[in-house]
Amino acid sequence: MKRGELSDSVPVRRSTRLHGYDYAQAGAYFITVCTAARRCCLCDIAGTAISLTRAGRIVAEEWARSAELRPEVSLDGFVVMPNHVHGVLVLSPTVGATRRVAPGRGSASPLRSGASPGSLGTIVGQFKAASARRINALRGTHGRVFWQRGFYEHVIRNQGDLEAIRTYIADNPLQWALDRENPERGQLEARQSGKVIGSREPGTWEKT
Repeated sequence: MKRGELSDSVPVRRSTRLHGYDYAQAGAYFITVCTAARRCCLCDIAGTAISLTRAGRIVAEEWARSAELRPEVSLDGFVVMPNHVHGVLVLSPTVGATRRVAPGRGSASPLRSGASPGSLGTIVGQFKAASARRINALRGTHGRVFWQRGFYEHVIRNQGDLEAIRTYIADNPLQWALDRENPERGQLEARQSGKVIGSREPGTWEKT
């Protein structure tokens, strides 16, 4: 599954958006959003078991609310990983849909300045802004950057593509030790011994 490239040391943000493609039209998209600096603060993973932190629960709640608040949005597969989330979002534009617009600069996707209302960039940007605002309120860290700038998406073109992505999402926790987003990638012995390998970072991030 191709996504925007990340080096092992410095995140490189690359837009994977199709030139000239209307991201407000009906369609299904595979979305990946990463925490700033790849901080592992959303959950712990042991095998296939995921234990969400309070921050991780907020993220899951806000992702679900994307569909609850927007009749043009439907959700499919979704998983919270220690430092990123994967989800399938389906857009079916409707007339007169009521949308919540997150206040401030975080209301639009950083990948696209001035994203149009109801577009993929706007919806993901609102999800990021709402979840970051709640997490910062919980921690008392108002204004702190929580998410990595931008997000990665793949346009789902057919049913076979969708099924492959559903499988990828479902299997993602088991593959965490090898995930390129894992700061401790390659520590297979930890997973094989049953040790929790998605643990949070020490310090302020450990509090949630």
